[in-house]
Amino acid sequence: MSDFDILLEKGRAFHGEICPGIVIGTRIAMVGLRELGMDQFERNRDLMVYVEIDRCMADAVQAVTGNTMGHRTLKYKDYGKFAATFLDLSSGKAVRVSAVEGPRVSPKSDDAGKPDMKEMVEKLSKVPEKELLVIEEVKVDIDDHDLPGFPKFRAYCEECGDRVLDRREVIVDGRTLCKACAEGPYYQKL
Repeated sequence: MSDFDILLEKGRAFHGEICPGIVIGTRIAMVGLRELGMDQFERNRDLMVYVEIDRCMADAVQAVTGNTMGHRTLKYKDYGKFAATFLDLSSGKAVRVSAVEGPRVSPKSDDAGKPDMKEMVEKLSKVPEKELLVIEEVKVDIDDHDLPGFPKFRAYCEECGDRVLDRREVIVDGRTLCKACAEGPYYQKL
């Protein structure tokens, strides 16, 4: 088995299936690690990854790198893009890897117009890297409160009393509030 096949299997095991997003995410993660000179089969404690979409690609990046939100080494930026930035915390070197949009794969469709996923997976697995991915060196400014480790700061919301970690509180009219109280929550209490 090739390195790609081994890592693709990690993505499949984590995500539950192999789909185009898992293929692209696996390839993005492999390139990001390679560009930073990191071993794709070891836990890289100095690696932080920012994923820019909450779809299958993010699962593959997580499975391949081993980075997680719980360890604070996987960050989510809601940009809706098939892209991820890989940051070496020890050197500050960072690279953003994104999928090229365009006619790289034109899959067959079934009678209902659904694309042939198996064919898409096969084509995305084989398309040359230069036709699939854009690699850019970037600079990432990371706040101390975004680094892995124990929280360095705690605040309490003056409205609801909840504890807020890592400088995620907001000040409104001189009051310390959580974002839910300041901006409105995504949930409704019943």
